[in-house]
Amino acid sequence: MSRYVIDKKLLSQNISYIKEKAGVELIGVVKGNGYGFGIKELTQILIENGIKTFAVTEVDDIEELRQVAKEQDILVMRSTCIEDEAKIIAQNGCIATIGSSESAKVMDKVSKDLGVKTKCHLKIDTGMGRYGFMPSQVEEAIKCYNLENLEFTGAYTHFSSAFHNSELTKVQLEMFKDTMEQIKKAGKDVGILHASNSPALLNVDGVALDSVRIGSAFTGRVITKNKTKLNRIGSLEAEVIEIKTVPKGYAIGYNGLYKTKRETKIAIVPIGHYDGFGLTKEKEIADLHSVLSQLKKYLKKQQMYVRINGRMYSVIGEIGLSHTAVDITDSDVKIGDTASVDISPLMVNPRIKRIYK
Repeated sequence: MSRYVIDKKLLSQNISYIKEKAGVELIGVVKGNGYGFGIKELTQILIENGIKTFAVTEVDDIEELRQVAKEQDILVMRSTCIEDEAKIIAQNGCIATIGSSESAKVMDKVSKDLGVKTKCHLKIDTGMGRYGFMPSQVEEAIKCYNLENLEFTGAYTHFSSAFHNSELTKVQLEMFKDTMEQIKKAGKDVGILHASNSPALLNVDGVALDSVRIGSAFTGRVITKNKTKLNRIGSLEAEVIEIKTVPKGYAIGYNGLYKTKRETKIAIVPIGHYDGFGLTKEKEIADLHSVLSQLKKYLKKQQMYVRINGRMYSVIGEIGLSHTAVDITDSDVKIGDTASVDISPLMVNPRIKRIYK
């Protein structure tokens, strides 16, 4: 049976390194099923390591997250104008994101109906182009602070290109700071300010304000310009369940696209596309460049490997939904040996069990 294995000790080392690097409070971003590490499992470890605030984007994640983060703050990084979503946020005592006048009015109405005062963080759009007031809308944003059923305890923005464009990131940061100064001059308490995400913290100096939002860096799988002390964590594992020997010229896998070049010893590993192995993130919008790029990748197909007993073995034939054939010729691999593949946790099927050890 396949499982995704996470080394808890290495994860704790990553958390410690990030805390030292940031020098301010961390907001643990556990969206996307805890960046593929399991939302409840990752949250519990972050709590054990002193993190007190968490963030998700999907309202549906709140209930599961609350099972672990019972007393901790939960920031919902979605500015919503949908009353049903606003109601769930307010009912669960979460921090709402306010990124438009309409979302503020909806959250204020829902909070009044529930008889609660909802904590909020103002969202400023400095170039991401999604949620948030643009800096030119600062007067409109200031009016939201006057709504009786909302309590603004913070504000934030989101960098669009921190992993490769430091100058743009610094410009966005200054836009955000300037907007906050204007709100302060209007007599409003802006609360905790945060802008930096994992790529920003690791690639750009001076971006950690009062807090930083960290998600991918916990996994050690984040784009950085310079080498860091982060451990790359997570591997998909399963046991070898069958071994067979086939003659030269024997077709392996769907469509018979691969034929053995010699007598070949094969191990069958119950890992495939269903688990997330062999999947890639493709562009949804095709242009000439991306079409040519995909054609080049097809013509020059990247060899994939499986690790067994510390040695890398080539995948042969097409990867199936739940099985992969591996060339183990001239090896002592046996049935029951553990096979593993390095795969991003975000690509792993959420139904696959996460094992911490």
